[in-house]
Amino acid sequence: MTTVLITGTSSGIGRATVARLARRPDLTVYATARKVAAIADLADTGARILPLDVTDEESMRAAVAAIEAEHGQVDVLVNNAGYGEYGPIEETPMDRVRAQFETNVFGLSRLTQLVLPGMRRAGRGRIVNISSMGGRLVFPGGGYYHASKYAVEAISDALRQEVRPFGVDVAIVEPGLIRTGFGAVASSSLGAGADPDGPYRKMVTAVDTAMAKSYDNRMLAATPDAVARVIEHAVTARRPKTRYLVTAAARIMVHSRRLFGARAFDAVNRLQFR
Repeated sequence: MTTVLITGTSSGIGRATVARLARRPDLTVYATARKVAAIADLADTGARILPLDVTDEESMRAAVAAIEAEHGQVDVLVNNAGYGEYGPIEETPMDRVRAQFETNVFGLSRLTQLVLPGMRRAGRGRIVNISSMGGRLVFPGGGYYHASKYAVEAISDALRQEVRPFGVDVAIVEPGLIRTGFGAVASSSLGAGADPDGPYRKMVTAVDTAMAKSYDNRMLAATPDAVARVIEHAVTARRPKTRYLVTAAARIMVHSRRLFGARAFDAVNRLQFR
């Protein structure tokens, strides 16, 4: 029986991943969130429920200790908890930037530190970090969110090389646009982080409008289960890929950015967000 700890399961990708993995007889899935009331119904899927706040040291320690007490170690960690803080670089308050990094980067890193000793003792383990296509390219208005995901990419690449001798695999899942609450949170923070009468007001309005249209476009945006299917593969494959880009649109954008370079990508953005 493989134990799987998943963070941020109260909605969206995390919730869909629990629903998919918990039905497998070979996995014991732990669904976690800051407020267990928000995930109590996931017990009906067969998942076990634990409180876990990735910005709280004691909460993280307690969750890992509970799993290790019963199973010896966490076999698979899916670092899914995260959100998007949007706004112009100049105008976004630094306390909001720090809060986003606490969840998206530092929480992910600390929880990884806590599960690794058990994985090393067992001589096996897997860490699946949920990044974003936004860890491979950048749109205006999302600089601090993108920075957090670029950090996840860098941490994952270093970690993969460091822990391989101990039998631990590291995979990165990079979703494109997914129809969850992410877009609404990003849009809300975009407006809150910008001066409505400031120099970036036109850019903010254009980004907000384009974001709403993109998430409503079924050719561009996929369901959370599309990501959950990929996470299942990353969790269960004998030899997982280092990276999984999710959605055709994400693959096109990331590879176009790589092939045509920054100036061409910037020009396309100027047309889209003018």
